[in-house]
Amino acid sequence: MSENARPKRRYDSTNRRIRAAQTRTHVVETAGRVFVELGYARATIPRIAAEAGVAVETVYRTAAGKAGLLQAAVLAAVAGGVERSDVPVEQRPAIRQIIEEPDPRRQLRAYAATQPGIWSRVGPLLRVLDAAAATDDALQALQTQQADLRHTGLRRFAGLLESRGALRPDVSTDRAADIIWTVCAQSTYDALVLTCGWSHEEYERWIGDTLIHALLPPGDEPRT
Repeated sequence: MSENARPKRRYDSTNRRIRAAQTRTHVVETAGRVFVELGYARATIPRIAAEAGVAVETVYRTAAGKAGLLQAAVLAAVAGGVERSDVPVEQRPAIRQIIEEPDPRRQLRAYAATQPGIWSRVGPLLRVLDAAAATDDALQALQTQQADLRHTGLRRFAGLLESRGALRPDVSTDRAADIIWTVCAQSTYDALVLTCGWSHEEYERWIGDTLIHALLPPGDEPRT
């Protein structure tokens, strides 16, 4: 075999990985749409494969069954894309911006700015999960996992505020995480935006105001 064949094999291998990643993205995005449109029970693997224009075997290679597909779709919605879902949370640009912001009020405003997009993307999928989890142990486990991941992440955020001396003296790290968890819950978004008709801008502003008032000592807002 000649030396010239080696670069071609590497090139082909790279292209296969790119195509595989593109296929996975397409399948997960399609699955998420089908779950929302049809509900979990009616969103069969053959239906998802047909909608994605791929073989059933391709869907099974993408994730571990329907529960795995729903999990992948939820994680992609939280991250803002399938390609971002494997990136550690603290390395995502919006989260890095929050972590690196030295002013705690701006930190909380920046965190509030992430919430409308997250809940508008992931909320429909979580409602599918909630409706189906009562009769599916795998989905119940996924519910628990998502709740644990969220609370763990919020506790790290609260710990960052505490480590910088930003929290009010009467607010512990655990209490701060509980407050952020509750104020920024999906149910709050659903109540204010979907039921009461608040705009995303009104909802975001309210989250920022509420978190600043509940977590930080009194003080003037920084100029923007």
